[in-house]
Amino acid sequence: MPHSRLIARLDIKAPNLIKGVHLEGLRKLGDPNEFARRYYQSGVDELLYMDIVASLYERNNLTEVIQYTAQNIFIPFTVGGGVRSVEDVAAILRAGADKVAMNTAAVRRPALISEAARRFGSQCVVLSIEAKQRGQGAGWEAYTDNGREHTGLDVIDWAKQAATLGAGEILLTSVDQEGTRKGMDTDLIAAVSEAVSIPVIASGGVGDPEHVGQALQLGADAVAVADALHYDRFSVHALHKAMRAAGSSVRHIPDPGELPEVCR
Repeated sequence: MPHSRLIARLDIKAPNLIKGVHLEGLRKLGDPNEFARRYYQSGVDELLYMDIVASLYERNNLTEVIQYTAQNIFIPFTVGGGVRSVEDVAAILRAGADKVAMNTAAVRRPALISEAARRFGSQCVVLSIEAKQRGQGAGWEAYTDNGREHTGLDVIDWAKQAATLGAGEILLTSVDQEGTRKGMDTDLIAAVSEAVSIPVIASGGVGDPEHVGQALQLGADAVAVADALHYDRFSVHALHKAMRAAGSSVRHIPDPGELPEVCR
């Protein structure tokens, strides 16, 4: 039985956790540290922090968040946004992150993937792909800057190239589905998962626990969830239950209702 991961995704702008639809129309939700601590205590497997304006300022601004997480939250976490060089990767890992996600800089200079993988190991390198449908049956194009900037890259070809260059994981975000709660882009997940042998993290569109299970059945190794957790639409326990129902092995975190009265 494959082991799958539930990842809480936290998109951050300045000091605030935010959430939007199609990576736009952002709404402030509060202190990301408070949300991260709650998700950790609820039993998520990993955290994913994305500085969504870092590419505009060409630097990652999450040092304080990274340090807080490293000191207080004891599950793996990935940080992305504004990564331009191997030195930027080193700084994020040195601050306490386990993995670093890159998008814009890797598109501009794919060799960055190999350089980071050689220095820190592929397990530390995550390629973030923001995918949009090109049209019915025409595949998907990779975007940067929160789905605003065209790259001209075919998502499947780019995923294969990144795996060859040494990326250890792919964070696959459907811009079309992101924030809609209408379900994930199942065709996209299936196509990328089939094309590469490295783990794929599916993101965008979860509106029901069954959507998480579907992504895993289509080949994803993990699912990153934002809206469903931020707004308490589903518990971590309910999402893990759906993952097990889909045939995946996950950590069992007791639901508060399962605990004896003395443990509550």
